[in-house]
Amino acid sequence: MEIEKQFDRVQRPVINPYFNALSLVKERLLWDINPKSWSSRARMRKYKNAYAGKKAIIICNGPSLRKVNFDSLIGTDVFYFGLNKINLMFDETQFRPNAVVASNYLVMEQNAPFFNTTDIPLFLNADKHALIKDRPNVQFVHFSSIPRKFARDCSVSLFQGHTVTYTALQLAFHMGFSSVGIIGCDHHFETKGPSNKQAIAGETDPNHFHPKYFADGVKWDLPDLLGSEYHYDLADKVYKHFGRRVYNCTEGGKLEVFERMELNDFIKS
Repeated sequence: MEIEKQFDRVQRPVINPYFNALSLVKERLLWDINPKSWSSRARMRKYKNAYAGKKAIIICNGPSLRKVNFDSLIGTDVFYFGLNKINLMFDETQFRPNAVVASNYLVMEQNAPFFNTTDIPLFLNADKHALIKDRPNVQFVHFSSIPRKFARDCSVSLFQGHTVTYTALQLAFHMGFSSVGIIGCDHHFETKGPSNKQAIAGETDPNHFHPKYFADGVKWDLPDLLGSEYHYDLADKVYKHFGRRVYNCTEGGKLEVFERMELNDFIKS
């Protein structure tokens, strides 16, 4: 596919593959011997296929999220994954997601006070486990550095796919959901620059649903839209291969990898 060819062209070659392999093994072993990995993996195994045949919605963080009436979602028979700083909308609605997923280093650091106080189930980057208190609602997720992988079982490792949304798609598959809807995934950023480059936020944030999502001089990573799109396509193929589906229920936006469906239609279908 054309997207695969484009993705190949922007991948940086590994200068020393042996050194890289040793670094991966070291990083993995350090996590494997950490007691937090044992408890997290035990909790993760309990989630395996626990929601087989059910529906889930992944709540992304684009500006289009402002168009969603979250109060109308309360009480629906759907499992909701919130991402990253979804707690910034909690002052405006009684709605709460069933779980929150965060993978980015900077998000983990900036949102640690919320992650350390909430009772909502959390799926968080294991590399930042020292910031977060280990407790029953916390699952630390080990992220592999090996790209182009989709983990159908997330109890060991998974690849981030350049976006926390891809992490959530893998977790939803692990948990057994047969239909997954995505909202707030605009797949477009007003701020431009090299993919994955660290940037300094301005006074307000035009790229997310809340003006203070990344604002007032905090650090954040510019998106890799091409890398994200490649892995979205991979997720779509895996879901379809196993008789499951992913739908883009975002109002507007520029993501066209997944079949589109109106949010209300997805919830009622």
